[in-house]
Amino acid sequence: QAQLVESGGGLVQPGGSLTLSCAASGLTLDNYGVGWFRQAPGKEREFVAGTRRSSGYPKYADSVKGRFTISRDNAKNTAYLQMDSLQPEDTAVYYCAGTTSYLILSSMTRADQYNYWGQGTQVTVSS
Repeated sequence: QAQLVESGGGLVQPGGSLTLSCAASGLTLDNYGVGWFRQAPGKEREFVAGTRRSSGYPKYADSVKGRFTISRDNAKNTAYLQMDSLQPEDTAVYYCAGTTSYLILSSMTRADQYNYWGQGTQVTVSS
């Protein structure tokens, strides 16, 4: 059965860094587009970053552009989200998601376009 499992979350001070991992099993990651989403308490789930299948060209939310980097290692069936210059506003549960569809740019930000979801990992940015 296909699964995505996030890891790497934790507590960091403002300005610090974290790297999140999304390990895939039961599927070949090279055949999937990958999206990272986050959800803070009392707020809607929002798009953070994504890469389409095959090309892997990245798209970022304006709020994280220049600070976060999405990547993948297809040989390891693992996607990553490198987060630098973290701010308290980045505090949320972070989820990775996969889709077999080759999404147009405007669709990459929509959670309903993704077929598989991980369980989430908590990121807390606080002094």
